[in-house]
Amino acid sequence: MPETLFTVRWPNGEVDTCYSPSTVVRDFLTAGTTYPVADFVDLCSTALDTASLRVAAKFGHRCSNADAQLAQIETKAKGFSSSAGVTCLSMT
Repeated sequence: MPETLFTVRWPNGEVDTCYSPSTVVRDFLTAGTTYPVADFVDLCSTALDTASLRVAAKFGHRCSNADAQLAQIETKAKGFSSSAGVTCLSMT
């Protein structure tokens, strides 16, 4: 299953590289686009859950790295206003 890394810039300027076990994240996020924090979390939740379910269908268990990545995104997002912007810088 091809993994995808997506780099994001948080409202405070911090840059993180995030992990998805599947390219499905490309269906939800677009490089160069800024999302309100609340929308970004919702999109990541759907994308990473879908990716984890794809892993489960293939290997019989969810992807713990995708679940951990979503937890990290949710935790970090709590430190910002829901309307502040998160920019998806790149996807590789």
